[in-house]
Amino acid sequence: MEAILNYFETIPTHHRALIIIGGLTLFWILEGVIPLIGFKYKKWKHAVPNIFFTLTTILVNLPLAFLFLKSSDWVMANNFGILNWLPEIPVWLYGILGVFLIDCIGAYLPHLIEHKVKPLWMVHLVHHSDHNVDTTTANRHHPLESVIRYVFTLAGIFIVGTPIGLVLLYQSLSVVATQFNHANIQLPKKVDKLLSYVIVSPDMHKVHHHYKMPYTDSNYGNIFSVWDRLFGTYKELDTDKIIYGIDVFPNEKQNGTITHLLKQPFLKYQKSEDVKQ
Repeated sequence: MEAILNYFETIPTHHRALIIIGGLTLFWILEGVIPLIGFKYKKWKHAVPNIFFTLTTILVNLPLAFLFLKSSDWVMANNFGILNWLPEIPVWLYGILGVFLIDCIGAYLPHLIEHKVKPLWMVHLVHHSDHNVDTTTANRHHPLESVIRYVFTLAGIFIVGTPIGLVLLYQSLSVVATQFNHANIQLPKKVDKLLSYVIVSPDMHKVHHHYKMPYTDSNYGNIFSVWDRLFGTYKELDTDKIIYGIDVFPNEKQNGTITHLLKQPFLKYQKSEDVKQ
């Protein structure tokens, strides 16, 4: 674990890019081999807005990355945060606990809040308005949401007391985990179920993308599934019954255009009967 943390402390930018591209490529291929749903869509066309928002997420995070570094340096220098207040523990436990805690504060918590606070929910809807959820949906976030998530992760650094190596390890694991649990792949049911006791599995997260309540307000987890089970937000739904999209923005054609998605947080809810197909 010490070697891993040392690596991520100075991880080259192109290595981080390879993690994002490598994960996306792997799950893209697996979607063709073991698909969960046989989507009748043009995969590349569907991917365009999703990849666009992946790039905007990167562009938001890059200029702000120095705040992560400065904050991590400060908490370590001042012995601040949960990890720094604990008695000495093995480095492997230190790493796992750090990722575990920052996953709660930097991912589960903001996701939950986004569903409960109307202005934040309007921003988050861009992620939910994808009618064909696949691995490219993973980072389909409006730039404003990228800022929101950044702020929570920054807060997590102070609360947890994480060194920069642990922050970058978490971010890399987070990217691959979300690409995995959004991927349109079908695992054996028993395997998916077993995975869901520890991490967010594909079938578990697909429930969150069902177009209607109460399933939309469930399974907020990013890497670890324990937060949903612990805080009572875990739900199950047979994947055969899942319909992707969101009932307040039901126009699939509009929800596939970058221009509309950029404006979506500022629009009024729509109804199915108001949509011109």
